[in-house]
Amino acid sequence: MGTGKDSDIQAKKRLVLGCGALVYDLVRITKQNPGLSERVELQCLPASWHNKPQLIAPAVDKYLAENGSKYKDIFIAYADCGTGGSLDKVLEKYNARRIGGAHCYEFFAGSDVFYELHEKEIGTFYLTDYLVKNFQRLIIEGLGLDKYPDLFETYFSNYKKLVYLAQTENEQWQRDASKYAEDFGFEYEYRLVGTGSLDEVFKDIELTPLTSN
Repeated sequence: MGTGKDSDIQAKKRLVLGCGALVYDLVRITKQNPGLSERVELQCLPASWHNKPQLIAPAVDKYLAENGSKYKDIFIAYADCGTGGSLDKVLEKYNARRIGGAHCYEFFAGSDVFYELHEKEIGTFYLTDYLVKNFQRLIIEGLGLDKYPDLFETYFSNYKKLVYLAQTENEQWQRDASKYAEDFGFEYEYRLVGTGSLDEVFKDIELTPLTSN
């Protein structure tokens, strides 16, 4: 059980509750900005819910019901992410905010770039750093393609292109993404977009250190 001083410090922090697929980027941003780590409590939900968006809003609701009142404010490191507006209904209950946009591909690339890509080829499959690193687990195994390869046509018959929206420059991941596109029979495009509007989750945070003294 935390002390009264610990509780006082927690009450001055922002809760950032996000998708596990963003954890490395969120941690990297906090490390690059002295003071953020003392002002933010970072918690993440399973990255595998990329494939099960119906689980996101109920889990966020449950977590905030149990923990939200402990913090100064709440920022959800998700976009809508396939919840069909149900996540926004949850956030209204707790006066919480989220990243703008429909999904991480949009907020990483920026709306203008994402819709330019979408207009060029509607049948585009997008990858981020996290999805490239975890392609076998989240895409191949997560969609059951390892056991039922015939499902490829079900999932991807309308896709023609793979676009890797990279957060960092990594030659091995670029080679991996290019190979995945080749394996799937897709045209390949690489875009180094950085973290885009993910930084919004840390907006308006006072960076003066917190102490328990």
